[in-house]
Parts: sequence; C-alpha cells; structure tokens
Amino acid sequence: MASAARAETRTGQVMRIVRERIARRTLTPGARLPSVRAMAETTGFSKSTIVEAYDRLAAEGAIRARPGSGFYVTAPLAPLTLDRPDVAAARQVDPLWMLRQSLAENRGAMMPGCGWLPDEWLASDAIRKGLRAAARGSAGTLTGYDSPLGSSRLRALLARRLADQGIEAGLDQIMLTDSGTHALDLICRFLLEPGDTVLVDDPCYFNFLALMRAHRVTAIGVPMTPHGPDIARFAEALETHRPRFYLTNSGIHNPTGATLAAPIAHRLLRLAEAHDLIVVEDDIFADFEISPAPRLAAFDGLDRVIRIGSFSKSLSAAMRCGHIAARADWIEALADLRIATSMSGNPLAATLLHSVLTDGSYRRHVETIRTRLARARAGTLRRLRAMGLEPWIEPNAGIFVWAKLPDGRDAVALAEAALAQGLVLAPGKVFSAGGLWNDRMRFNVAMSDDDAVFAAFARAL
Repeated sequence: MASAARAETRTGQVMRIVRERIARRTLTPGARLPSVRAMAETTGFSKSTIVEAYDRLAAEGAIRARPGSGFYVTAPLAPLTLDRPDVAAARQVDPLWMLRQSLAENRGAMMPGCGWLPDEWLASDAIRKGLRAAARGSAGTLTGYDSPLGSSRLRALLARRLADQGIEAGLDQIMLTDSGTHALDLICRFLLEPGDTVLVDDPCYFNFLALMRAHRVTAIGVPMTPHGPDIARFAEALETHRPRFYLTNSGIHNPTGATLAAPIAHRLLRLAEAHDLIVVEDDIFADFEISPAPRLAAFDGLDRVIRIGSFSKSLSAAMRCGHIAARADWIEALADLRIATSMSGNPLAATLLHSVLTDGSYRRHVETIRTRLARARAGTLRRLRAMGLEPWIEPNAGIFVWAKLPDGRDAVALAEAALAQGLVLAPGKVFSAGGLWNDRMRFNVAMSDDDAVFAAFARAL
C-alpha cells in the first residue's frame, strides 16, 4: 500500500506539471507534450509513471493521444494570469503585490517602499502652465492622433538631451511611447518569443520581473556589484542560458543606487558582441544624477544597445510620455508594433512635455529635486543606521537606499506586518529573479525622511 501511495504521488506530480504548463500557456491547444522518455528524464520518474499520468490526463479530456505521434493538448486556452499557479490562496509577496500596494487608493498610507517622488515635490505649476499653453494651441493637439514616431519637435529635443550624455541619435532613431514601461513592452514584443531567456540584474526593478512573466519568458539574475553586474557571472550566464537580451539600469541603479563603472561597461559590451547579445538600458533616473555615470548606449553608439527613457519619475507620472532610442531599422519595426497595438502617441502629452522642457522651469525643478534628495538621503541613512540597518552602499544620487535588516530579519514578514501600521515597504525578495535578498529592504528617501514613517517602522520591526 505504501508503494502504491508513493506511485500515486509521483503520478499526481506529473499531472500537476502538465496542468501548470497549460495554465502558463507554455503548452497551448494542439501543442505536443514531451515524449514519455523525455518527461521521465526531466522528472526522474519511471516511464510507467509518466504513461499513467498521461492516461489520466487524457481521461480528463486535457490531452489526447495520437497513435504513433504522441500526446497533444486539447484543453481550452487558459486565461493568462500573472500570479504563479502554485501559490497559496493568500496573495504572494511578489512584484505584482508590491505594485498593487504602491498603487492602491489608500491616500493615508506611508509609502517608503514606492518608487516615485511625493506629489508635492513635482512640478505641478509648470504642468498647469503647459496645459494652458496646449489648450491655446491647434485643435489636433487636443483631439487628433500623432505620427507613428511621435512629435518631431519633442524628438529633436530628446536627441539634443541624449547628445549631452554622449549618445548620438537622429530623429529616425527616436520613437515616443506612452511610458518607460510601454517602451519596454514594445521591445519585448519585438525581440522575444515565449520560452526565451532574458538576463536581468539581481536585484533589479521588480516590474522588470512582472513584465517578463507577462511575456512568458524566463528572467535569469546576474549578481549586482556596486560598480555594475558581476562580469564573471555575466559571462557564465551568457554561456549557460543564451539569453535574448540583457535588461539593466546603468545610470542610477534601481534598487541599489549603484552606478556603472567604465571598465565594467567596456567588458560587458565586449561580451555582448561576442555572444550577439542585445542590451536594453533603462535610463529613467538620469536627471537625478549629480555627475553622469557611463552609459552603455554612448559606448555602443546604439548598435546593439536600446535606450529607454521617461519623465514619469522626475516630472509627472500622469503625463504619460516615454521614448526609445535605437537603430533606425529597429525603430521602424517598433513603430509598426506601436500602430498595431495602440495606433499612435499622445500629442497632448508630447506638446505638454516639450513646453515644460523648454521654458526653463524643468531645469530649475531638477536642481531643486537633487538638493532635496541629498538632504533626505542623508537623513534616511542616519535613521536606518540608528535602527541597526546597514546600507549596501551609500549612494551619491537618486531616490533609493538598499539596506540590510538587523539580525537576519525576514523582509517579507516585516513588509506584511508593516501593512497593519499603514506602512508600505519594499522587501528585497521582490527585486530578485532568484528569490534572494530576503534580508534587504529598498527605501525611497523622499518618502522616508519622516518621524511618523520610522515610528511605524520601529513598531513593525
């Protein structure tokens, strides 16, 4: 009886593996299942166990046998869900949990775990002024479609800003998008197929992981150092996984606050060329830098590097306008994807952004933000150390501090406890493709330099 129970358990495990692949859409209607031999080798179970599991799934109607050919999926296409199918009923603390908590309509919550500046820090007066100017403009700005690449005036301005970073880009190499996330989504549609592999930093911005899951690809983490990715581990991952592209922040890294060192950048690009790897560089925090860090896109000349930018963190999240800079032939293909999925850009957002960037107010606004961030960063670092947390590095710019909890505390458990105190924290595990860093937290210094935040944090801790 004990042997039969174990066999039943193994059969159930195989059935669960198949069901989960159907739920994740890695097996779709009409797809052929791995052969009995291949599934036996993958799971380590006997061929008879695999045959029994396949027979039971066929009896349920989930798959069917084709004599001489194998087993094929017959179940209807499962609705796409970004939740992992093997989690408990309670929602897992993962990247989507983090985003839901940060975006929830709970205006009374304290948000040291979120990824943006407080509303009162942003340039609302400049935006109002720009809106009044846009309202006096042409009717097409308020009611029409934009061109596939977006406003040529704004793209020309962005080209000049890129040149300040050493990135040379013509107008045919820049396309406007609805946001930085939209830009990355279009790039994923352009470059990826389900089942592909992508390299990310570990830790990395948690929505990178959620978006890779949405595109049904595997994200492999490369350990991050204070000067960029661990190059030895990066080379090893290229050999082992043959990734389609590498996704990173090379300006001010999210969540660690690290900046890329020039020698690391050169070695990384040599490896990318040797392995025919595309690099996607998300540069959304560029305007918070005091002194510019090296840019992969500048060293590469937009040959195999695609650069993403946005003003949602520095100016306004409500004004949805990001951009992609890349090779002209890639931009042309991305524009076709843009048309197919969302027609065109937002002429009102482009006009408004151009107005704010050119009237002098944005430069003054960014200078003020840098000063406020420096003050808040010093205060947050001081408070964290007083409570026994140790920063991974002491960033010289940006919004974030990446800190280690005292006494090996579990960051996920702490984040869940903090919600009862009206406090939204960002546990390290949500930033990791490998489920690492669970003794770390990311702190937004603009949202953390406050007595009430640390009083609530102390109660949860």
